Amino acid sequence: MKYYLTLVFICVTTLVTAQMIVDESNKYLKDTRTGQPFFWMGDTAWELFHRMTREDIIYYLDKRKSQGFNVIQAVVLAELDGLKQDNRYGDVPFSNLNTLEWAVTKGNNPADAEEYDYWDHVDFVVKAAAKRGLYIGMLPTWGDKVAYEWGSGPRVFDENSAYTYMKKLAERYQDQWNIIWILGGDRPGFYERNGQRHDDRPVWRAMAKAITDICGDKTFITYHTGGSGESSSAWFDDEDWLSMYAIQSGHGSRSYPVWDYIRSDLQNYPDKPVMDMEPCYENHPVNPWDGKWTKEGRGYFSSADVRIRMYRGVFAGGVGTTYGHHSVWQFLDTALNAPVFTGDTLVHWKEALDSEVANQIHHLKDLILSQADMHRMEDSLLIASKRGSDYRDLILATRNEEDTYALIHLPQPKLIQVNLDRLAAGKKLVHWFNPSTGEYYRSKNEASSGIQSFTPPTDTQQDWVLVVHVE
Repeated sequence: MKYYLTLVFICVTTLVTAQMIVDESNKYLKDTRTGQPFFWMGDTAWELFHRMTREDIIYYLDKRKSQGFNVIQAVVLAELDGLKQDNRYGDVPFSNLNTLEWAVTKGNNPADAEEYDYWDHVDFVVKAAAKRGLYIGMLPTWGDKVAYEWGSGPRVFDENSAYTYMKKLAERYQDQWNIIWILGGDRPGFYERNGQRHDDRPVWRAMAKAITDICGDKTFITYHTGGSGESSSAWFDDEDWLSMYAIQSGHGSRSYPVWDYIRSDLQNYPDKPVMDMEPCYENHPVNPWDGKWTKEGRGYFSSADVRIRMYRGVFAGGVGTTYGHHSVWQFLDTALNAPVFTGDTLVHWKEALDSEVANQIHHLKDLILSQADMHRMEDSLLIASKRGSDYRDLILATRNEEDTYALIHLPQPKLIQVNLDRLAAGKKLVHWFNPSTGEYYRSKNEASSGIQSFTPPTDTQQDWVLVVHVE
């Protein structure tokens, strides 16, 4: 049996310089340690603190680092019975769910089960990520601990308890450079449930206030929404603590118009950047929740589904994107836990780490960061041929404000006509970029003005990016 200590913290609030900031233009993120633009290339690892051993964590972080990810999104109070089910070391976060007293023991030696507690394990994850140059996108809690009868819960937070808990968590990590705070946990700010309207925004605001009280009002905070087709701007459109809007295009449909939601945010709320924080996951069944799913019918999100949606979210104006695999977010190991709905596939999380898009999507980050100017905007007027209308054929284009480059994403390997006069005058250098390999191919068309036709190098790759630079 572990003997828990009640710790009393006496601390002076200090203003900590944020490591992640929004550029003055609101067009991109910046890492203040380097002063360089930062492209959010996240991975969803929701159960990382809850279901993984130290050895597992090192294996996972090393793999994701090698694949070019830079933000690991994980939940302190996890979704899958995270308050009551022990972690891999037999620990839970609280010794008393009524008072939310932290289950803290003396010492932190992982070789001593009596010393190493739940919070020591969270510390280990954060520091192990920092050693590898990775940010932890830290969700203090999944939304079921806040929302009314929505998830396994239990619902334990009101305004007061939320502030107290978040203050303690912020004090613990206020000096840790690699924390990005993410509130929300897959829930809207307000909603209808069981015929009643519920507004949880006071609870989330209490957490935000605790963060800024401890870490300073420049601290980067965002909000992870549910897959409801709404951005966090729908609930927090004018609040100073929110640094970046986010949407979740999610797993309910292949036809989700992620581009429309990002475009709407940038038009209506230009004072903040936005991104899709949870696109569809590789190997996730398409809308499995209504009892009508079949493999032959809706099937699974393919690698092309996932990759194309992520490119669209960025080309519509997103400042980053987050990858996910259905086996990885839950760290699927059927010897330890029953799977969350997987259809008829059971892929162990270690095998899933090497899935197709996981090894490809860093090419998107590399493509965006290779441009000298991060002041991008969507400009589909570059496309002089048919632009498409839905998830199957929609072509999206982005260019910089100085009109010296353009990137055009094609979801199908078909001829496209481009109005080069939309860019600055001068010689145009045109390449095709393969999103699966990161390879560039020089275009055979070397024209520099007018409406010009370009054809992808091969039709064996489904999607392509046309890259145009003004020399």
